Amino acid sequence: MTTEPYAPDRTTVHERRVDGFGTVRIVPLDAWADADMIHAWVDAERAAFWGMKGLSRQEVGEIYAHMDTLDTHHAFLIVKDGEPAALLQTYEPEADRVGECYPVEPGDIGVHLLLAPAGPGGAQPGWTSALLVTAVSYVFEKLGRQRVVVDPDERNTKAVSRFLRQGFAEGPLVVLPEVDLPDVYLPEKRARLAFLDRAAALTA
Repeated sequence: MTTEPYAPDRTTVHERRVDGFGTVRIVPLDAWADADMIHAWVDAERAAFWGMKGLSRQEVGEIYAHMDTLDTHHAFLIVKDGEPAALLQTYEPEADRVGECYPVEPGDIGVHLLLAPAGPGGAQPGWTSALLVTAVSYVFEKLGRQRVVVDPDERNTKAVSRFLRQGFAEGPLVVLPEVDLPDVYLPEKRARLAFLDRAAALTA
């Protein structure tokens, strides 16, 4: 049985067949068409470290509508076999506060990844890793970037462990791996920076 793809009219910026999981597409986020769904995701307790819990649908829509006007920050949906599976954000580190916390190199790109809530049967084992591999393959293979930086909240131990298992490494010794990185929506955030080099990822 074939599932009608979510948002079939949107341009697919990246597509990957993931063994054991199906076909994964990355498409641009539509701030208002996707507002109800994204608001439900970011307002859930499980997404507290995303920093938007408690915001209204209107506020979430406005944030992503504003992001759509920027050349440095972009938002996408990751869609698995026709079903939205994650929210992916990319950004230029030099245009973000994280760029003040480490020596940005040419080819760097920042990534944020928020998984959709698991279905009634729970999360499929290995799916989080497969999603992250898909996101990384997009920025390396399609965007031609050389290094990914992530900045999960240090209290989000699941995310920190997930990145480290995926091959990310903490920053060079001249950079503290944990830095204060507050923003409007998460004023007490202390981030744990980690990096993944293109060469290491593509040979893993």
